[in-house]
Amino acid sequence: MAKQLISSTAKKSVYRDGETVIKEFCEGFPKAEVFNEALCNARVETIQALNVPKVLGVSMVDGKWSLIKEYVEGKTLEQLMDENPDRLEEYMEQMVDLHIQIHSQACPLLNKLREKTSRALKNEEQLDDSLRYELRSRLDGMPRHTKLCHGDFNPSNIIAGDDGKLYVIDWVHASQGNASADVARTYLLFSLKDKKRAELYMEMFCDKTNTDKRYVQGWLPIVAAAQLVYKRPEEKELLESWINVFEYQ
Repeated sequence: MAKQLISSTAKKSVYRDGETVIKEFCEGFPKAEVFNEALCNARVETIQALNVPKVLGVSMVDGKWSLIKEYVEGKTLEQLMDENPDRLEEYMEQMVDLHIQIHSQACPLLNKLREKTSRALKNEEQLDDSLRYELRSRLDGMPRHTKLCHGDFNPSNIIAGDDGKLYVIDWVHASQGNASADVARTYLLFSLKDKKRAELYMEMFCDKTNTDKRYVQGWLPIVAAAQLVYKRPEEKELLESWINVFEYQ
């Protein structure tokens, strides 16, 4: 089978090559980030309760770093939601249940979410000093947990395999920390494309876990500000709209 392009962005292209997936990064992409993604994936894939395609290797060809991983036959949950809008609640429930299962796991060798977030807030030049102080103070006041957090949990990173299992990919932002921070990040990701899905996800997660919605919302300004560090133009407007929101009904 010839190598087939699955997706492509300015920074990376993803190909299928037989029973493997090759994530090829652009020339000049930081070596440390490539190996960090491989390391995070390798640590999480040892958790037997989760289905995580394994990293098979790291290589460099023509000045470009690549990650080689196991290929999973199936469709992403995002594809299924788009193709079958009448089954949205069914797919969303599967996603929420999977997120809860992830948060029930531990991976003590991963970085701490709190420390990553604190560094991002400290280094983000778009924040003025008073807002930075307010956000870091709020972060310091949040409960300290060590639950497994994906960091980029959205339907495009969940594959509904032809074998009936749900697989979770792209663990580069994985950490250990407060689950509600992870939920806030997912809510923001949904909000970029579909506010209805964002609200459905939030309501369903809070209902299933008996979590006060206002507690998760309290993380939104922190998570939004920290996310600015990735300099993603498509996220900038939404993230900035959440940074100054501190009170909820």
